[in-house]
Order: sequence, then C-alpha cells, then structure tokens
Amino acid sequence: MPPRERPAATRARRRFASETLAAIRNGKILRIRAGTGAHRFIGIWAVVVDRRVFVRSWSVKAGGWYRTFLQEPRGAIQVAGREIPVRAVVTRGVRLKGAVDRAYLEKYQTPGSIKYARDLGRAKSRATTTELMPR
Repeated sequence: MPPRERPAATRARRRFASETLAAIRNGKILRIRAGTGAHRFIGIWAVVVDRRVFVRSWSVKAGGWYRTFLQEPRGAIQVAGREIPVRAVVTRGVRLKGAVDRAYLEKYQTPGSIKYARDLGRAKSRATTTELMPR
C-alpha cells in the first residue's frame, strides 16, 4: 500500500533542523536508503521548498528507491556525516508540485544537469514527488 498524504490538520509535522535543510539545499546529491532492509545508500537529487524536503524519481525503476518507499515508507538519509531516519509521504498538491518543479530548475541548472531537471518536471517523474520527513 503506498504512503498516504494526511491532511495538514491531522498530522503533527516534524521538521528537519535548519542545518540539515541548509546542507540539503546547498548540496547537489542527497544520499538515501529506501526501506529498512540492508540496502546501500544511493545518491539522488533533492530540493527544499518551504522548509520541506522533496525528491523525485527520474527512472521509476521496479527495484528503485521510489517503488521501495511505496511498499515501505521508512528509510534514511545521510547528511553532513549523520544518518537521519525518514518517512516518505507521497505529495498530491498541484501547487506544491509546481513549486518543486521550479526548485529543481533553479538548483540544477548546469549545462549537464538541466536536461534531467526538466525531465523531473515531466508527468512521469512529477507523479513520484515524495516528501521526506524526519521520523
């Protein structure tokens, strides 16, 4: 069963520390491990929007991190030498997805990365917009 987005009024939103958000905002790669199994950490792109951390899958592979989070929404990220347990929550809001689109284009604008940043704004990847929240 996929992770569900609960209404804001019914959830107590946990936030990442300011230092963690700055490291994610300023870093190009976020190391992530989906699920609680003995998986390795991989590097993916992440953006910060309104003090919230978002990720998208570019390839949406069957055995990839996104599909793993759909089955088991717990995982971890590595930031500034620390491992932080996270929970993945699927994002449904159209306006929020638009803000995430813009954040990817602003953050990843080098000649080698702009194509992928644009691809992350297309329907296939946009549908995978996932918020990472500290557990």
